[in-house]
Amino acid sequence: MNRTQPNVIVFFTDQQRWDTTGVHGNPLNLTPNFDRMALAGTHIAHSFTCQPVCGPARSCLQTGLYATTSGCYRNGIPLPEGTPTLAHHFGEAGYQTAYFGKWHLAGEEPVPEAQRGGYQHWLASNVLEFSSDAYDTVVYNNDNEAVKLPGYRVDALTDAAIRYIDQHQTDPFFMFISFLEPHHQNHRDDYPAPDVYQGKYASQWMPADLATLGGTAHQHLDGYYGMVRRLDDALGRLMDALKSLNMAESTIILFTSDHGSHFKTRNGEYKRSCHESSIRVPTAICGPGFQNGGRITELVSLIDIPPTLLDAAGIKVPREMQGRSVLSLTQGSKAKADWPREVFIQISESQVGRAIRTERWKYSVKAPDKNGWLDSRANVYEEEFLYDLQADPYELTNLVGVESFRQVADRLKERLVARMIESGEAESQIINARPVDMGQRRVSLQE
Repeated sequence: MNRTQPNVIVFFTDQQRWDTTGVHGNPLNLTPNFDRMALAGTHIAHSFTCQPVCGPARSCLQTGLYATTSGCYRNGIPLPEGTPTLAHHFGEAGYQTAYFGKWHLAGEEPVPEAQRGGYQHWLASNVLEFSSDAYDTVVYNNDNEAVKLPGYRVDALTDAAIRYIDQHQTDPFFMFISFLEPHHQNHRDDYPAPDVYQGKYASQWMPADLATLGGTAHQHLDGYYGMVRRLDDALGRLMDALKSLNMAESTIILFTSDHGSHFKTRNGEYKRSCHESSIRVPTAICGPGFQNGGRITELVSLIDIPPTLLDAAGIKVPREMQGRSVLSLTQGSKAKADWPREVFIQISESQVGRAIRTERWKYSVKAPDKNGWLDSRANVYEEEFLYDLQADPYELTNLVGVESFRQVADRLKERLVARMIESGEAESQIINARPVDMGQRRVSLQE
């Protein structure tokens, strides 16, 4: 192997909240391998998606472009042919590239070669929740032949990835493993954990937002936690395989997720909202350049991950990418001083929405006359949410329209408009929320 080129693996989960992890305070020991990775490598402690829905988030991660820039602003829009992806950039740098699991960026199933984003080795499904079930893992190979992999779905994909690693010990590779878990199984709205974890986490610890707001958490959290635990088991198995092949020190592993889950507390399903439960995800990196990197406290977006991976592999980051490399945050104070003080979020399908999250504040707006499935952006938005995350970390009290917070909202409005323009959108008007008295404001449920 050319030791100047590290292998790169993306371990990508679906719909995983940040507070499922021990390093974020979950007491159930669901993620011992992730926690070890975060403590020994680099823990991105404040990590956020830039689009809280499956397809658009994946488009951002594959291209380094915001969803409105690539055009994949909602589910069901294929990645435009010819769009440069991570696979193209790594492939041009001499890497073998491989994709396993859920793609969600094509227009048909099986995924035609032209819609696979340039990945050379392919064992995947466009919409894995439809082609497979927990113990019925069906994906498609390079020849678009259906392949049934044995075992629970997390294990089946992990086994396939480990086989690929074993067969590619000589040339550097970029591998993307995209799990469905802990996403629900759509056709029955269930969270099917492996049998060994069924019932293990029933009536256990629950995050404060879910305990307060209800939703489906009491019904689904047991299975959800079981899925998270199995994912962490798989992460450990992957690390063990690399160690056994003497590849651990020459391989970068990134763990992250596309978005979180609010368990039907903020709208009628699981994501597509500005709340922490939708947008905050667990993220850590280990391997060359990231060992003993510590805990990064700056706000990092999913849009920052593509330039980070290329930078860490010594590949020039394309100018069109709209994020920044996190690697700089491990190397000095100047990068920390220049790092953006907020993350920008685009919301589709449930609404045409935009939001920013700063260290203290969450500010979100929506377009009143636009359809989140038909429209990617708007010229006019209305204020919808304002949260003081310092005083209200679980976002239970919506301060939008409260007169005593008007100056705060105005400053955040300016910052949001600036980020919208920076992302490539036209300047838009944001209409102030109707004034309300703080005494009239109550806990916000699905407001």
